[in-house]
Amino acid sequence: MTEAQCAYVFMECSSHAIHQHRITGLDFTGGVFSNITHDHLDYHKTFDEYIKVKKSFFDGLSSGAFAISNKDDKRGEVMLQNTLAKKYFYSLKTIAQFKGKILDNALTGLQMMVNNTEVHFRLIGEFNAYNLLAVYGTAICLGENSEATLTALSKLTGAEGRFDYIVSNKRIIGIVDYAHTPDALENVLATIKKLRKGFEHIITVVGCGGDRDKTKRPIMAQAACDLSDKVILTSDNPRTEQAEDILKDMEAGLSSSAKRKYISITDRKEAIKTAVNLANQDDIILIAGKGHEKYQDINGIKYPFDDKKVLMEMFTMLDK
Repeated sequence: MTEAQCAYVFMECSSHAIHQHRITGLDFTGGVFSNITHDHLDYHKTFDEYIKVKKSFFDGLSSGAFAISNKDDKRGEVMLQNTLAKKYFYSLKTIAQFKGKILDNALTGLQMMVNNTEVHFRLIGEFNAYNLLAVYGTAICLGENSEATLTALSKLTGAEGRFDYIVSNKRIIGIVDYAHTPDALENVLATIKKLRKGFEHIITVVGCGGDRDKTKRPIMAQAACDLSDKVILTSDNPRTEQAEDILKDMEAGLSSSAKRKYISITDRKEAIKTAVNLANQDDIILIAGKGHEKYQDINGIKYPFDDKKVLMEMFTMLDK
């Protein structure tokens, strides 16, 4: 990267990397906290321990560094509580150094005010509004020009598998998203609800990974049912577990009202096909959990599987 004359290096510091001291010895210019969700408890055992490990990253920043945090997250201020770095916050809901306001949120993008400047972004959804503010704040802390930064951000397109959407000829909207935690699933479904113009049905296809935190399985299933009109529970990456056992774990926590909304189809391709067949014009299908992944991990073998490709195939069949 030095030879390629890269100006900056951005690194996602996972809780595993922090806890295992894989980043120990690196001198960070700054750090950004977006949010923390129910994940990795198979490793950290408790949510409090997971938070503590994440916070330790900011505790270790030097006085010459900067720390940026999401003020709207209930742990946003706690994360920077003991840091020596200079503190900054971004927010959509309260006063902050990097303040945003959503003027319009549609499939065509976000219209926002960012520190009193109106900008149209190609990215979609409230979660991306927060991401844009975090990036904007980081750029300003690194000495970049505000107008030039906003111009660059306005040209960004979404990452593959993150609220990645296609529309069939019959005007059914299909969205592929990597959401694989309860909070992430709730966020993407809340975003979809805000994009609805009328009474379009939301059909969600979702599963949970094997050999990972089992406590989130019933929570994921309930969240899907709470925020969708119909839900199809299916296989994700079962790894060394039986897909049917994972589905039973997901079903175990469903309320009586949720049980009336869902069906279980182990085969993921069949689940996506069923969702497409259930959808009417203008309905919205969410395929959650795998996003950009091009495989399904079953008993140590990664079989080719691409949610978006399968969805497109089903739309093509439907449109004939």
